[in-house]
Parts: sequence; structure tokens; C-alpha cells
Amino acid sequence: MRLISFATLFVIGTDTFLTAPLLPLLQREFGVSVSQSGWLVSAYALGYALFALIAGPISDRLDRRKVLLAGLIGFTVFTAACGGTWDFWSLFATRLFAGIAAAFVTPQIWASIPVTVAPPSIVKTMGYATAGLAIAQVVGIPIGSFLSSLGWRIPFFAIAAASVLLWILLYARFPNVRPANAAGGRLFAPYAHVGRSRPLMLSLVAYLLFQTGNFAALSFIGSWFSQDFGATQTMIGAAMIVIGLGNAIGSLTGSRLVARLGQQRSLLLGILALGAIYLVTAFVHTMWIAVVVLALGMLVGGFLFPVLMSELQSHTDLARGTVSSLSNAAMYAGTTIGGAVGGYLLTQFTGYSGVAVFTVAAYIVSLGVYAFGGAFKKSTETIS
Repeated sequence: MRLISFATLFVIGTDTFLTAPLLPLLQREFGVSVSQSGWLVSAYALGYALFALIAGPISDRLDRRKVLLAGLIGFTVFTAACGGTWDFWSLFATRLFAGIAAAFVTPQIWASIPVTVAPPSIVKTMGYATAGLAIAQVVGIPIGSFLSSLGWRIPFFAIAAASVLLWILLYARFPNVRPANAAGGRLFAPYAHVGRSRPLMLSLVAYLLFQTGNFAALSFIGSWFSQDFGATQTMIGAAMIVIGLGNAIGSLTGSRLVARLGQQRSLLLGILALGAIYLVTAFVHTMWIAVVVLALGMLVGGFLFPVLMSELQSHTDLARGTVSSLSNAAMYAGTTIGGAVGGYLLTQFTGYSGVAVFTVAAYIVSLGVYAFGGAFKKSTETIS
């Protein structure tokens, strides 16, 4: 399960984060502003966030293997179509549909881990999935940046080809994961279960706030480096390798620290540390110092992300697919909001100061909501 979790999140993660370092190139290609180019990041996120609301209940009623394989076919087709677009709005549309297809893919991984892996290994396996996202930044995104020197279309075609190989791997290795209970009743019945859990609903709101701040910061790193430091695509790609390496290390080694601290303390200290690190970027005026600071932030983020996902999944036994989809919808809704707000803040404030302050504020409010929902108490409510 570790290999297929890693591979799936690596391919989807590479596509998810691909557009951010390409924004300066796409901005020039289509003749749009920095803030408008941010909607190319938001398009994918918007499609994912909206259709995750449907994908969750569907996957809770069907074999997750079938949902996963079908979703990956759509993802492959629309990602390849991104490389064939001709203007801003055609790329926006294909990114939107790629996000819709991805909404049926990654939630199956997160929802399957707790039921296919022994309890002591759940956080560690989720760490491998998170590492897939991290390695996508270390290897996939820089390669995408370098391939873009041959043309901005090439990275999309490369990801589509990788998706074909991933489909073959999943077809051979991913197990049948059927619903815990026989399907019945209304399609959206799982939402009734979720809605009855106040701690779970508050955790989802807190997660949305966290990811809004998180992606406001992450989505415009390339644009910041290009605008303030005159970085080329090659320089941005090299910087992303260093930054993503921090995330990879945090993802692969963080489970040991979580075991020592406990999940509740890890959640609290992780968000506080990440906020403090992003606040430092407001005072950075040298690119490579910024790279080191952001790499440290991604190290903490790699440690924190499996904790966030495990906290959400801990609230339910019955509607894991719905919760997984809702958490991903919250993340991509945060990406949409963060992408829209971050571009504006980058152009209106000096350096990364506006983005940094917004991110820290979002983290603080997120912590308040987590606390209000009882996330830092010893016992949590589980719906079953």
C-alpha cells in the first residue's frame, strides 16, 4: 500500500503543483496579469473542490478500486488535453476538468489506508502518501520547469504519459475496497452522518482555513522569485528542488516525532511553527535565504500533513470516502481562495509581506477553530 500510495500522490501532486512554477511563463504566453494567471492554479482546485462533494458519497457506495481506475482515466485524458490548448480560457477549462477527474482519485488512497493498513502503521503509510506529494516538488516540479524550456506544453504531455504507467500499476496492485456497509438509501446520506458530528465539521472548517493560508503562500513562490529577484525558469526549478526536499524529509521522518509528541501536540506545535516560519519570509530580501526559509517551512509541512489527514479520518468509521473527499475539497477550496488572494497581495505589498501576514492570520484562526472543536482534548467523537 505504501508504494501505490506514494506513486499516486506523486503523479497527482506533480500535476497539482505544476502550474505554480509555470505561472511566469504562462503569464507571458497568454499576455495576462499576475493576479489573472493565478486562476490557472485555481481552475484545477475549483474543479476538484466542487466534484469532491459528489465523489465522496459515490466512493462510499462502490468498490474504491473501480472509482480510482475510472477517475485516473479521466485525469489522464484532460491532462493531455492541457497540452493542446491555445489560449488562457481553453487552458483554464482543461485544468478545471483535470481537477474534476482528480477528485475521484486521491480520496480513494486516503480513505483506503485506514482499512487496509494496521493501526500502528496508518500515520507512517499516510507519510508515504504525503512524501509522494513532497517528492513531486523535489523531482517532478523541477523537471516540469526544465521541460518547459522546450515549450510549456511538454510538461502536461509528460504527466499524461506518467498517468498511463500509474494506471497500469494500480490495476495490478490496488486491492478491492468495498463499502463497510451495503449501499442503500440516498446518494448523499453519508453527509447526514458527517453533519451530526460537530467536532468533524469544525475540523473541516479549520482545515479549510489552514489550506487557504498555506496555498496563498505556496502558489506564488515562483512569481515572487521572478518578480523580486529576476529568477529564470531554471533558477525557479532549482529553488523548488531545495524547497521540496524539505517537504520530503519531513514526510518520511515525521512519523517518529509524531509518535513521541502525540497527534494533538504535533498538530498544535506544527501549525505554530509553520506560521512562525512563514512570518519570517516577510523580512527576507535575498532569494537563496528565502529558499532556505521556505525549505524549513516545507520540512514542518511534511511532518504536519499526515497529522492533519489522520485527525480528520479519526472522526469516522462509516463515511471515510466522504470525509476524505470533503478534506480534499476543503484543501482545493483553500487553494482557490489562496490563489485568488495571494496574487493580489503579491502585487500590492512589498516582497512576500502581504502573503506572509495573510497566511499567518489564516493559521491563527484555524488553530482557534481546531481548539473550539476539541481537537486538543484527549477524547474525540467518532461517528460509525
